[in-house]
Amino acid sequence: MNDQPAPEAAPEPGRPGRRRSEASRQAILAATSELVAEVGYANLTIEGIAARSGTGKQTIYRWWPSKADVLLDALMTKAELHIPIPDKGSYADDLRAFLTASFALGRDRRIMDIQRALMAHAQLDEDFGRRLRTEALQRRRDALAVIQGRARDRGDLPPSPSPGTAADLVFGVIWYRVLVTHQPLDQALVDELVAMLAPAANGGRRRTTSSRPRQGSNG
Repeated sequence: MNDQPAPEAAPEPGRPGRRRSEASRQAILAATSELVAEVGYANLTIEGIAARSGTGKQTIYRWWPSKADVLLDALMTKAELHIPIPDKGSYADDLRAFLTASFALGRDRRIMDIQRALMAHAQLDEDFGRRLRTEALQRRRDALAVIQGRARDRGDLPPSPSPGTAADLVFGVIWYRVLVTHQPLDQALVDELVAMLAPAANGGRRRTTSSRPRQGSNG
């Protein structure tokens, strides 16, 4: 018998020709996250995801080109759910909240393992590597860019480093520690990055005020 997929929702924006039921999509992403934690990336299969999620393999292959892409979608969905794009009134406070949430998620051992597996796969699969850069990683940079844009509008975005370089520093540190040194993504690192990227909010204005000579002084 032919596996006839059930009627699905309208095409997802940005993915022409792909129709998906949001309920089925969430079931597949949840199943993928559960399975990779249980069996590891090497043993993760589309067949296993289909069985766990209660969907057909044809449905999964129609929506994603590979198991790596399903896992990447699951990871990005989790990031967008757990990492806010805050508006706390200052660049430093927004940046601190964004980094704190990013690092909290990044400290999860399961998330680290997924990141390492996907980055390794990206070195072997050129097409997947392009999708990782242009779809997934760019989405996180875009989220930071929203914070930077708000800061620019408020007038508290420092002139240096540039927004692009600031993003390189933030995400470069994350990936370097996840892939190479395995050093912690902790609050001390958040504080260092905020001090580096939002220096005026870390005492610069107060120092300028306190260093102003008092009227009537002899010195």
